[in-house]
Amino acid sequence: MQRRIRGGEAVVHYFHQVDDPYSHLMLQILPALATNYEIRLAPHLVPPPVDAAAPDRGRLESWSRRDAGSLAEATGLVFADPGQQPDPSLTSLANRVLAATFQGEAPLESPLNTATTVGDALWRNDQAALARLGIGAAAEQATAILAAGSAKRARLGHYLGATLYFEGEWYWGVDRLSHLEQRLRSAGLARTAEGPWIVQVPRVECRHRPTNGHRPELHFFCSLRSPYTYLAVARVLELARCYDARLLLRFVLPMVMRGLPVPRDKRLYILRDSKREAEFLGLPFGRIVDPVGAPTECGLAVLHRAIEAGEGPQFLESFMRGVWAEGLDAGSNAGLRAIAGRARLDAAFVKAALSDTHWREVARANREEMLALGLWGVPSFRVDCNPARWGQDRLWQVERDLIATTQAKPVNRT
Repeated sequence: MQRRIRGGEAVVHYFHQVDDPYSHLMLQILPALATNYEIRLAPHLVPPPVDAAAPDRGRLESWSRRDAGSLAEATGLVFADPGQQPDPSLTSLANRVLAATFQGEAPLESPLNTATTVGDALWRNDQAALARLGIGAAAEQATAILAAGSAKRARLGHYLGATLYFEGEWYWGVDRLSHLEQRLRSAGLARTAEGPWIVQVPRVECRHRPTNGHRPELHFFCSLRSPYTYLAVARVLELARCYDARLLLRFVLPMVMRGLPVPRDKRLYILRDSKREAEFLGLPFGRIVDPVGAPTECGLAVLHRAIEAGEGPQFLESFMRGVWAEGLDAGSNAGLRAIAGRARLDAAFVKAALSDTHWREVARANREEMLALGLWGVPSFRVDCNPARWGQDRLWQVERDLIATTQAKPVNRT
């Protein structure tokens, strides 16, 4: 509104991390974004997130490469996982080239095209190709430009690369590009008649039915304090029903209750992003009573007993809706009993569950298995012995695993 009143231009800030595969994917769609909308793209070079925002960096980097490769294949973008991060010396050279490019000091055709060329060479570990682009900025200047980009990113309220910022709202990765496009269209900034989104990320469809009689195991690593777990629950239950899967709830303690920090910027972005995703999915969200601490412990005690009684999915769904959308305090007797009651669990059941501490051993074993699979956060998933998947926005990969293992065939819907 203020921009319209002042008559100023619409600026979309882009924060690029050279050794981040999601940033490499983002570069490939930014030219289309600039073409389709009346905006000015302002690129900023940034370093990797600090340790507090990436507490398990090794697993994060490994997963990001594999996930970006899968996402690229599904969306028509390009990224091949080389199996390791780029050599640090080449990363430094890439930063120097882009520091000069983004500052307009290099006589190169286009900053975005140059950045893509740099990324292609970096992920191939092609030193000769990078050298042909020139040395770029001095090392000290590149360091200063990275620091400035990091400071601006922090000042605006984020911590990752591959992020876009437009007038108070953040969008991470190509998965959230459609949200930005919707915002730009609503602001009257589309140059042409509205068409499909620039990137078509697959969604869960449940349009197939099993044919081989196999009942796959669908492992669901979940946390009661994860809003993304809440966003996943309904679709996970639908997938289990559609593909006749044995749903195994593998609950873990929240990261903060495992001694892993969650910085304020990260918490705020997750909540805002969850609300946006919930609205897209048609789920209520926003009346939140944070279940950290005793409410989670009580909830896990009941969930553990509910799983044994065959009511685990119903209790999990009730608990997550209660604390993330209905303002129920799971740490109070009234709140926990209301949540349990919807899952057909009475007060006596809750009382017995709260006296049993075996859930702690189960949560610990689930966490160890999750880490062994190369993951560290939730929601995560695994179908039979297929590779593990991470994130509520990767449930389409879970569905593809279910389709493959059950030899499911598409069905017509009228």
